[in-house]
Amino acid sequence: MEKFLAKFNHSQASSSTNGNPSSLIDDLNLDSLEADPRKRVPIAHYNNPRIKDEVRKHYIQKGPCQPKMDSYPPTKIGKRTRQFCKIWFEGPYSKWLEYSVDKDYVYCLCCYLFKDDFFHGSTSEFYTKTGFRSWNRALERFRKHVGDVNSIHDKCFNKMLDLSNHHQSIQVVIDKHSQKLKTEYRMRLEASIDVSRLLLQYELPFRGHDESESSINQGFFLRLLRWHGDKHPDVGKVMLENAPQNDTLTCPMIQKYIVNACAKETLKAIIGDLNGDYFGILVDESKDISHKEQMALVLCFVNKNGEVVERFIGLVHVSDTSACSLKKVIYSLLFVHSLSPSKIRGQGYDGASNMKGEINGLKTLIMKDSPSAYYIHCFAHQLQLTLVAIAKKHLDVEDFFYHVSNVLNVVGGSFKRRDLLRDHQAKKLEQLFESSEVQKGQGLHQERGLQRSGDTRWGSHFKTLDNFIVIFSSIVIVLEVIELEGSTSIDRNQAEYLLTKIKTFKFIFVLHLMKVLAMSNELSMILQKKRSRYC
Repeated sequence: MEKFLAKFNHSQASSSTNGNPSSLIDDLNLDSLEADPRKRVPIAHYNNPRIKDEVRKHYIQKGPCQPKMDSYPPTKIGKRTRQFCKIWFEGPYSKWLEYSVDKDYVYCLCCYLFKDDFFHGSTSEFYTKTGFRSWNRALERFRKHVGDVNSIHDKCFNKMLDLSNHHQSIQVVIDKHSQKLKTEYRMRLEASIDVSRLLLQYELPFRGHDESESSINQGFFLRLLRWHGDKHPDVGKVMLENAPQNDTLTCPMIQKYIVNACAKETLKAIIGDLNGDYFGILVDESKDISHKEQMALVLCFVNKNGEVVERFIGLVHVSDTSACSLKKVIYSLLFVHSLSPSKIRGQGYDGASNMKGEINGLKTLIMKDSPSAYYIHCFAHQLQLTLVAIAKKHLDVEDFFYHVSNVLNVVGGSFKRRDLLRDHQAKKLEQLFESSEVQKGQGLHQERGLQRSGDTRWGSHFKTLDNFIVIFSSIVIVLEVIELEGSTSIDRNQAEYLLTKIKTFKFIFVLHLMKVLAMSNELSMILQKKRSRYC
């Protein structure tokens, strides 16, 4: 909250130093600054903006260096001897023209102070760094340096005037704001932050399709903000349409600032909980909806309460999924949070060759840097892959899963077929209720669907076969309807073929035999549970 307030109170400049800006300004001895323009330190060398402003104010307050001497050093130009004329200090150039006694050159005070704000380069540094001494053409060159309106010199001169006017400074303008305005601003900011935190906690979207005042669906952020104002009238009086139009704190950019601030604070809390101790990494990559490869990184560690926790710390786009590229991205993400790869004590990936390869796999590359970073393939993942691989080694079982997959594709191939399946289940259940073969109760007789199995989705084969057994009669009815009323001969022939297969003794026997997966399903579920604090 305080960091976010500081951002909108124009104090970003303080973050450009490693220490306290106030103490740096206190340590700066303004009296030690060189008065002679030839000996001054370039203004660009003052990296801290606040110190740079103090130096500028010092030189502006002292005024241009204009030593008025009885005579100035003569310089032979061509066949004549020329010299600087002190009367030039009294002309139209009196507010910026400076003279260096040390080198007998003239300079421009306002360009020295502000030129770097408008122009970076070595061109035309006669009046800021090199100096000018062509006395025979001095007035002509002075006029050329001043130039027209909006020239570099004109802009620098105006900035010098603004800074010299105390009432024009940003700090004074901010200080003029009444305490009431500051309090109202803080109330609006706190309301926006509270709503943002709620939406982030429940993973809800912020924006709506139409956020205009006449819209009935402005999105969660604006609607919750309005609800918050209605529940707290003192806050509602200073927000949304009651707030200054340039300070409502509701625009998408403000929302992103708040979300980013919450993300940084969350990561800061995670890293603080780790407290520089050892940790393991869990990494996986997958394509998002835009087909970009994304890599997720999770830290596994023992927190301050002695609990084993897993904390997500980042999602990074990777253009290359080779082991070397993934290692580079992982290390880069760790370095961002000041975490050393030498603290890694465990690695958890899937079984892909680029992850677990013994020669050039990711786990091998990391173990070369940290020998104690032992690799562990997820046990639940291994269990599922092992069961599927062993089951499919038997030809009858492999043939069985092939027919199950085809049945799911045919029966679930259209909305009409799925509705027919659902209607038959409902009618059958009503008949069972009427015959008192089953009892009604909360949570009983839930509608079963045709869930497709996957080799890497733990327990999916068991759930698929369990549903298949329960709705077997409904599946047969749907296939019989397709066999008679199918729109094409291919659909009718396929339905006829599948009916002959699933009605065989072999298929029914294997279907019930594969319930052996239930024996491993409980173990699979346990392996996927969160770790106990006593593990």
